[in-house]
Amino acid sequence: MVGRFPMSSRTYSNAKRVVVIGAGIGGLTAAALLAHRGYQVLVLDQALVPGGCASTFKRRGFTFDVGATQVAGLEPGGIHRRIFAELDIDLPEATPCDPACAVYLPGETQPISVWRDSDRWQAERQRQFPGSEPFWQLMADLFRYSWAFQSRDPVLPPRNLWDFGQLVQAVRPGTLFTLPHTFSTVGQVLRWYGLGGDRRLKTFLDLQLKLYSQVDAEDTALLYAATALGVSQEPQGLYHLQGSMQVLSDRLVASLERDGGKLLMRHTVEQIYTENGQAKAIAIRNQKTGETWTETADHIVANVTVQNLMQLLGTEAPKGYERRVEKLPSASGAFVVYLGVDQSAIPADCPPHLQFLYDYDGPIGENNSSFVSVSHPGDGRAPEGKATVIASSFTDPTIWSHCDNYESLKQQYTEEAIVRLSQFFHLTPETLVHTEAATPRTFAHFTGRDRGIVGGIGQRIPTFGPFGFANRTPVKHLWLVGDSTHPGEGTAGVSYSALTVVRQIEA
Repeated sequence: MVGRFPMSSRTYSNAKRVVVIGAGIGGLTAAALLAHRGYQVLVLDQALVPGGCASTFKRRGFTFDVGATQVAGLEPGGIHRRIFAELDIDLPEATPCDPACAVYLPGETQPISVWRDSDRWQAERQRQFPGSEPFWQLMADLFRYSWAFQSRDPVLPPRNLWDFGQLVQAVRPGTLFTLPHTFSTVGQVLRWYGLGGDRRLKTFLDLQLKLYSQVDAEDTALLYAATALGVSQEPQGLYHLQGSMQVLSDRLVASLERDGGKLLMRHTVEQIYTENGQAKAIAIRNQKTGETWTETADHIVANVTVQNLMQLLGTEAPKGYERRVEKLPSASGAFVVYLGVDQSAIPADCPPHLQFLYDYDGPIGENNSSFVSVSHPGDGRAPEGKATVIASSFTDPTIWSHCDNYESLKQQYTEEAIVRLSQFFHLTPETLVHTEAATPRTFAHFTGRDRGIVGGIGQRIPTFGPFGFANRTPVKHLWLVGDSTHPGEGTAGVSYSALTVVRQIEA
């Protein structure tokens, strides 16, 4: 039961000690920044490789991204560029996604293309959704002011005077334009503009917003939606990384270890100990040997879901905080099919990301919709003449945790997914080289996320931005990073939350 905190030539005996639970992008970003600023840092993760839902695995020469397949924040001023510049590490090679996504609605053979060029995207949406431009102009204005506000590093939601001071310093006159819309949803604004009955527009927004907010247009907070829908256009944009998503975590790990931090994979944190309302230590188990010990720290950073945080605190969780977590709406899981295919299975000029809804009357999920990422020749994900196709669909985690025949259900979903993907891709026994699937059980096993849920807590009015879960928890010196906190999911979002925690610890 002896602590084993790392020491190196860069650290000092009086340096503050930080334990980071979870080696996802949020945890690694916080750890690398803290190590670079002189803290003693130990990162622990129960998985085989770092990266969390932005990691990869290899099969038969193919490299598959586990969950996240695209990146924002690489542009000048973007969060990844800012953090990598501070850490003095190179940005990964990447190509802009243009279009960011091609969306196919039921029965339609031509997609709605979300172009990177703003003028081209404006022409596309005017052609696809006549009469909707006032709505899109409002979204563009909200995005401009909200993005400028976020770039000034506000702390949301604030929990003490320092947090509140950072929030106030980020406010500008333009920010006030967004305030009247704080309690608005996308569904409400569509009705204000007389667009509530536009089925195609509503379906398109449901598909796109479900990817980023975990809920449909009716319930998604308008200010969050403006950012989610606007980030695809220049000078921002979404990017396809050369090699795989793993390059992000690999570079953060290299920075962490260069600056004296330590990463231990296959080590499970089983409990967080508190004393007088302050986080003091964690219980660790080595998965290989079964050995357990306790590690003390000045700060504990939890890169986990807020549901997992409650489990780690157990009976020491603050009761009000625990009740709030228990009242959260049910979160989604993901069913993912990973296909290694012959290049001939991919249509010519196929965009890197596509979205399909197969039936208007079915839900967005349970194999009725899919978000698809396709590799490109030379991007490092497939052998020459081959390609990868990764298709994910939202699913109810309880279907998988309570089913009588798990393997049979998994096979059924896999076969259904391939049949539907075959409407676009040329998938035959000859072109299919490798097939593999993941369910919420898979994600729970490999990432440790509660029930295998993905994508955060849902960006509804009560849980987004100023009303969401703070990085500063009710337990002193216990911090939460990741997609349960502002500004939500994605590698850029969790990196913002990590930077916020680092600034709060230093303050």
